[in-house]
Amino acid sequence: MDNNTQPPVTPPVKKKKMTTGHKIIAGVLTILVILLITMGIGFYQYFQSALKPLNPKSTEVVQVNIPMGASNTKIGSILQDKKIVKSGTVFNYFVKSHDYANFRAGYYQLTASMTLKQVAKQLQQGGSSEPIQSQRGKVLVQEGATVEDVAGNIASQTDFSKEEFLSLMKDQTYMKQLAKKYPALLASSMASKNVRYRLEGYLYPATYVVSKRMSLKQLVEQMVSHTNEELTPYYKQIKKRKMTVQQVLTLSSLVEREGIDQANRRKIAGVFLNRIDAGMPLQSDISVLYAINKHKKNLSMKDLQSSSPYNLYKNAGYGPGPFNSPSRSSIEAVLHPSDRKKDYLYFVANTKTGKIYYSNTLAEHNQKSAKLESANK
Repeated sequence: MDNNTQPPVTPPVKKKKMTTGHKIIAGVLTILVILLITMGIGFYQYFQSALKPLNPKSTEVVQVNIPMGASNTKIGSILQDKKIVKSGTVFNYFVKSHDYANFRAGYYQLTASMTLKQVAKQLQQGGSSEPIQSQRGKVLVQEGATVEDVAGNIASQTDFSKEEFLSLMKDQTYMKQLAKKYPALLASSMASKNVRYRLEGYLYPATYVVSKRMSLKQLVEQMVSHTNEELTPYYKQIKKRKMTVQQVLTLSSLVEREGIDQANRRKIAGVFLNRIDAGMPLQSDISVLYAINKHKKNLSMKDLQSSSPYNLYKNAGYGPGPFNSPSRSSIEAVLHPSDRKKDYLYFVANTKTGKIYYSNTLAEHNQKSAKLESANK
């Protein structure tokens, strides 16, 4: 054997160069991995934050209604919508992982500073059967306020929401309960057809104290009871005039918004009563605004032709019922109208001075209206 013979040399293996396609795939996979890691970290941080109170410093009490038969998923969604918890999904996971069950329906007073454990425990204990107030406060019902105005004021001053109040105003079972307790006051309202709210006109203008643990029904009954107290001295007089409480309050609600002082309120009441006796529509803009349920400075022809039974431009008589909560002075104006023998059928106000002009005929009314329009340009 030749010792000088060298073993064959294996040629080096050439590394395959990465093609452009492979580079793109590798880049995409790298980006996806980074995104997944980032999303995972983000989800973990969100999940951890959702386990904590939404706002540890919050003292605002929110009334939350948990309906009968609501699932944990539904309850979590409600709590998230009401801004009690950050995530309804995380709340659902929390209660399942900690074996919280048997949540009860009802109204609860909760805050965003509560832990998920505190919320869950309170839901197990059960809420109230109807909305209640968590702390003492006051609600003002202004003269000439509508039911929807009152709803907004209650929502801003108490734990009760506008939706809860308006829902109660549509609760016929509750209306019947009140009518049974205050028959002289509410019998004609209950008998009226096409009424938007049975208690429109029956929530007396005043300031009401809302005590802790007071229910929404108790608050409303305070208002109705006050109206009954104010009208009790007039029930015999209303019956003697062959009017119903609903009719008196309807005219009073128009007078409340049309008249600026007691003298003119009594005159305007006389005009309305004269028109009713003559079989004429009352033609009050207040009725049209209520009919279309909007706040407008100027009414259009389309507004005046609204098909609503509350439109007293189009419909003669009193219509379904009151348009707002009138004051005692407006009620007295309707029961003691003035200048009826002067047979006024029209009135128009100077929008700048507030002075009201009365007329017997349409021609006279149109002439005064034209002069006022020209003078106010």
